Amino acid sequence: MTRTRITRLAGSAIAVTALALTAGCGGGGSEGDGGGDGGDSTLQSAIDAGTITVGFAGEAPYSFEEGGELTGATVALHREIFSELGIDEVDGVNADFGALIPGLNADRFDVVSAGMSILPERCEQALFSEPEFMYTTALMVPEGNPEGLETMDDLVDSGLSSVTMTGAIESDYASSLGLSDNSEVSTPQDGMDAVTTGRADAFALTGISLNWMADNAEDSGVEVTESFVQEIDGVPQVGAGGTVFRTDDEELQQAYNEKLEEIVSDEDRYLEIVGDYGFTAEERPDGSLTAEMLCAGDLPTGEE
Repeated sequence: MTRTRITRLAGSAIAVTALALTAGCGGGGSEGDGGGDGGDSTLQSAIDAGTITVGFAGEAPYSFEEGGELTGATVALHREIFSELGIDEVDGVNADFGALIPGLNADRFDVVSAGMSILPERCEQALFSEPEFMYTTALMVPEGNPEGLETMDDLVDSGLSSVTMTGAIESDYASSLGLSDNSEVSTPQDGMDAVTTGRADAFALTGISLNWMADNAEDSGVEVTESFVQEIDGVPQVGAGGTVFRTDDEELQQAYNEKLEEIVSDEDRYLEIVGDYGFTAEERPDGSLTAEMLCAGDLPTGEE
């Protein structure tokens, strides 16, 4: 049985320390991708210790803490895959979303467990697994959706205020759309609070996350719009998320991808692992997008 332990570190502290250490640190415990300087690889070190440490950002239902335990769809995948690789214990380190890749590269944890969107600029800093989840965006709005919002396009030149999460893809959308009255928050709960208190007219995040929050908050006074694929400059932003590794941990990445493929290719098994967290067959990757394509920014346009 895979066990979990959680460490709490202030996100700002991780970010500051990460920036100071990134230039001088390689992968934690890996000493290069196969154990340069005589060190074991991250994969072998984790197998020997029986433990791997994952960074997470407290975004339900991907990876979050509940009752002192690390849980979520990404965590469930990690428990399944890492146990098959001979690693029985998963330790969690909580950090702000925007501090996850810097924290990874500063050796604060071995991988990032956050369902992070695979984006070209992130691929310049780290390695990604093949897609684990397909994504769409939604808006959390006051109950009744008084402004009739459907996509982030409706916020352009509207005089309405919005919030997005630091480091999340929706913040990039807001910037590309030129949303002048958009601010960033550290956590999903901060975004929800901004809507419930009237400080924002909408909170943009993945539909899965927003629906999970709304469904688990009684009398919150909010609702979630239908999920949508945001367009930027006429290009649908079809997205997918995966696990993140240091650039010198190709051995770990490849071993992980082999086990992930076995799960994703079997719909029943995939849903057995992540279905309890609100994921459906629609979120299961269908092979049309690969990490290589997403890292290259090679998104399908829907045109022939």
